[in-house]
Amino acid sequence: MKRLKMPKIRFKRANIERALIGCSAMLVLLLSVQSRDIETEPYEEPLEDIPPAQAAVSAGSADMQQTVVYYEDGDGYLVPVQREVLRQDGIARATLELMVQNARNDMDAARLGLSPVVPEGTTFELDIADGHARVDLGREALSAGDKQQEENMRTAIVWALTEFDTVKDVNFLVDGQKRDTLTHGTNISGSYTRVGLNQEEPAVATFAGANEVQMYFPAQDGRLLVPVSRTVYSDDDVATAVFEFLRGPKDESGLEKPLDSDVKLLGVSVKDGVVTINFSSEFTKIAEHSDAGVQAMRALMMTCTRYPGIKKVKILVDGKPYQVPVDDVPTFANVAAEVENSYPEVMLIE
Repeated sequence: MKRLKMPKIRFKRANIERALIGCSAMLVLLLSVQSRDIETEPYEEPLEDIPPAQAAVSAGSADMQQTVVYYEDGDGYLVPVQREVLRQDGIARATLELMVQNARNDMDAARLGLSPVVPEGTTFELDIADGHARVDLGREALSAGDKQQEENMRTAIVWALTEFDTVKDVNFLVDGQKRDTLTHGTNISGSYTRVGLNQEEPAVATFAGANEVQMYFPAQDGRLLVPVSRTVYSDDDVATAVFEFLRGPKDESGLEKPLDSDVKLLGVSVKDGVVTINFSSEFTKIAEHSDAGVQAMRALMMTCTRYPGIKKVKILVDGKPYQVPVDDVPTFANVAAEVENSYPEVMLIE
């Protein structure tokens, strides 16, 4: 397991240009405020010009709620981030608006080492009824740069909406019309649910008995946990997930292997909402990597607690209790405020 490294985050030139435009506008605004006479009223940006889910910072309201936004990292993975926004009607649509490329959203995502996935200018008309969400995308959604961006946009919208209990599946329109595909061939003709987030292999027909297991692995910069979906020919349960987690991500994935290769899994049991995992003595090497060890444990806990009923993770080493470097089970993989504070600087690389 590697030690933490400074993040090497790659952003598309267009995203950097939008962020620079936003910075320039902010600088002009600050200079204009400083040049005013001291007796004048302080300038306040009109809240009606700010997308609803972003108005929380300007409003300074304590009446906040959490929502989950899906961004893209430099390796093309979709990364869920929990953010606090102003409590409001239409929170699902406001969440989608946070994923659209523009100067403000680009800057917010850049603080996390990420970028928005929906083409600039895209609008949303959203209808939710009986667990079904219908999303009507503006024509700007057809301007995605390639098929990967299209697929990430579709998946990010589906997963962001199905974070809400009122949404079970998602259907798409574009500019009020049904379409089979987007510009680069991405299918949007079906009804989409929460499957296939960051699949390790391209979607192919699978044999009977195949299941999809979702795990979390640390990104190389150590700031984020990335969900990965893997096809297995066994039960989709916590024991299988722990076994696959121990195997680590695929080679050349760009993700970190949380535990050393010589760590062995001796057993997994579940009782009264507690999953007990028994590792071999090599597991104690995690203590040699303090910060990386914390992320490894958070990744393991998130992998386990995504299964219904699992509330706590207990670690044994050769059958004896082991104190892990994490006090509590994390409530979410990536919390915006925590990620922003985890590194003092972010390098933008063209």
